[in-house]
Amino acid sequence: MTARNVLLSGGLFHPFEKTSAEVAGLLAPLGIHTEVFGDVDAVIDALPDADLFTVNALRWRMHGEKYGPYREEWAFSLPEAGRRVIQAFVSDGGGLLGLHTACLCFDDWPGWRTLLGGAWVWGTSHHPPPAAFRVRTTDAVHPITSGLGEFEIEDEVYSDLALEPDVTPLAVSSEATGGQPLAWARVVGRGRVFYDALGHDERSFGHATHRRLLRRAALWALGRPDSEVEAV
Repeated sequence: MTARNVLLSGGLFHPFEKTSAEVAGLLAPLGIHTEVFGDVDAVIDALPDADLFTVNALRWRMHGEKYGPYREEWAFSLPEAGRRVIQAFVSDGGGLLGLHTACLCFDDWPGWRTLLGGAWVWGTSHHPPPAAFRVRTTDAVHPITSGLGEFEIEDEVYSDLALEPDVTPLAVSSEATGGQPLAWARVVGRGRVFYDALGHDERSFGHATHRRLLRRAALWALGRPDSEVEAV
């Protein structure tokens, strides 16, 4: 069974072109065909005919003096029409895969946090520079994390994100890095949502266990049977 994945890519401070290509490549053997878009309007137009929506991008209002030099090119606020399309896509049964900086996107839309399950909070959330740390899966029963155990990866540890009350992490960082929630899955309406805080650069997407986690997450978000998800 083939599926169409519409992927929003692009933004500052991350090699999105490379990481989006990695995502497309790791999903292709599963019969998931990925179309990469850098333009949000094009993504909104494509969503009604998609099965999966992946956000591997950094598109937000860019408030603050630090972002002044980049604001004209990269600042973004999602129009109300686009918000309705995304909300309807998930609520009506579409899959949503949020990667790394997805939690910073669409920062003036409270509904995005509600869909994704969590968000970056300016002045509270933070991360240390990329470094090696251990990831511990916390749910041995969920098909996305069943049998994955612990693994070490070099990445950023997104810390002190604001999570929705119903979010239960599937994976957390080691106690040495604060036991931060790194991945979760949830149902919104008839749709399925997965968020993965890992993925700063292509090294993260090249990690064997991380790739397996993402393959499983995509199949789960598409509503595939648990047995098919766990077999990946």
